[in-house]
Amino acid sequence: MMRSKKVRNRSVFEPAYYHTTIKQWPEGERPREKLVAYGPASLSEAELLAILIRTGSKGATAVDLAKKLFTEQRTLRDVARMSVVDLERFGIGRARATAIVAAFELSRRLPGSDGESKPVFRTPEDVSRRYVPRLRDHKHEEFWVLLLSTSNQLLREIKITQGTLNSSLVHPRECFSEALKEKAASVIFVHNHPSGNPEPSQEDMAITKQLVEAGRILGIPVYDHIIVADSSFTSLAQRGAF
Repeated sequence: MMRSKKVRNRSVFEPAYYHTTIKQWPEGERPREKLVAYGPASLSEAELLAILIRTGSKGATAVDLAKKLFTEQRTLRDVARMSVVDLERFGIGRARATAIVAAFELSRRLPGSDGESKPVFRTPEDVSRRYVPRLRDHKHEEFWVLLLSTSNQLLREIKITQGTLNSSLVHPRECFSEALKEKAASVIFVHNHPSGNPEPSQEDMAITKQLVEAGRILGIPVYDHIIVADSSFTSLAQRGAF
């Protein structure tokens, strides 16, 4: 008796897919060629990411990998929050994943690197324009101190700590040591809430009161403590918290 060959059980209605590389696409549809010919605004978000990814994986082009990042209703902001490890889970290699993370970080720093004189902070909105883009996508909390001159011009910005905030991590000693060295006239504190909720916690309020009192003793007034959350912010000075 003849043995029958094992045949993969596939429905006759299952469609056949044929994979083509981006090099096989018409030149006017290739992301890099489109960017050169028509400018970056002509490309979709997936096509722009595909340029950073550069090469695909087995059975998938760079554009396919980029589109996969936007599945499950993910937005560009969601992708910007991804770490190297997150991107690798979608089949993107380590080198390309680091390039994507670096590109998003550069975009966050762009508002503070226009080559002009250092900014002057007269209102909470002035601070938010610089620091909301830089801090809103972080998955962890960061606490910064801004050292100001007598004219409210930024002298230096210093990251004090990273991680969940508490009074043992955010200590007046670390917050004011550089302000004393720089002879700062005043300071503003900024930190982010990865949860997206800009409301201050009890710990935030306790830390603020402690820092305001320390600044009063040292003769370096605290002008504000601003909480960044997603695209919004809360000014504790405007809230009358101190």
